Order: sequence, then structure tokens, then C-alpha cells
Amino acid sequence: MSAIKLLTTFDLFAFNWCLGSSRAPEMAKISRQVSRLGDGGLYLVLGISLALFEPAYGLIFFITGLIAYGFELPLYLVLKNTIKRDRPCDALPFEAYIVPSDKFSFPSGHSAAAFVFATLIAEYYPMFAGIAYSVAVLVGISRVLLGVHYPSDIAAGAILGVSSATLAIHFLPVIW
Repeated sequence: MSAIKLLTTFDLFAFNWCLGSSRAPEMAKISRQVSRLGDGGLYLVLGISLALFEPAYGLIFFITGLIAYGFELPLYLVLKNTIKRDRPCDALPFEAYIVPSDKFSFPSGHSAAAFVFATLIAEYYPMFAGIAYSVAVLVGISRVLLGVHYPSDIAAGAILGVSSATLAIHFLPVIW
């Protein structure tokens, strides 16, 4: 079996397992709220607040975040518009619990952004790393439970986010 077929088989199994439960509508209500954490506004507010009020690492955290999102966003857009994977709600006989913001699913932008933020938290505020990564994972899971992403979309978003943040962390000394 090819890697693509194996991945598709896994995605369909996991997606149907997550959304096949009679509790899926209840989980969607919670998932909507969790998903909103990944919309970006919270990251901006926290980043600006840290830059203004946390003298040890706040400003460097904010600048590194700008660089990381500067890497992540264009890569996300190129991947999403090159791969053009249909969302589960468009490819399967299933209606999503939310209206997605764009047409394609791979990779998950919410997951990428959440993992950028979690990786930056882990670098500059390691005592909060567990919480940050837990929230990032929950944001990713919420996107599957809402019916707008497959699990591999979430994994790809996580890889993109961690990679972008790591690149920014290592790139910062070059410009700072």
C-alpha cells in the first residue's frame, strides 16, 4: 500500500471515529470555543502584553514571534494552495459544524499558529511549555471535531508551526 493510500486510510478511520459518536454535536460546542483560541487574536494580545510588561523576555518573545509567523504564514499559504486537499466536509458526506475560512485543508493553519506560539512559550517561558503544547494539541483536535480537518492536516500544521518557530529562534541572533 502506498504511503498516500495508507495516510488516507488512517485519516478516514480517525475522522470517522472522532465524528461517529453520538456525542459529536456536544463536542462541537466545546470545540468551537477551543478552536477560537487558535484564531490569532489571543497570540497577538499576549505577545504585545509580554512585550510591554514583561522586561526579561517579553520584547524578544514578541520579535521572535513576528519572525516565526513571517516564516509560517507564507509557507502555509504556499502548501495549502499547492496541495489543494479538499476539506473533509467537502470530500465526505458530512456537514461541518463551522464554515471554514478557506477551501483547502492541508495543512491546518490553526494548528500551525498554535504550535508556533507553543514553541515560543517553551523557549522563553519553559515553565508554561506543558500548558502551551496542551492548548496547541486541543486546538488541533478541535479542528477535526468540527469537521474541517483530517488528523494529518493537524500533524502537518504542528510540524510547520514548530519548524517555523525553531527557525525564528535560531535566526534571531543573526539579526539581533
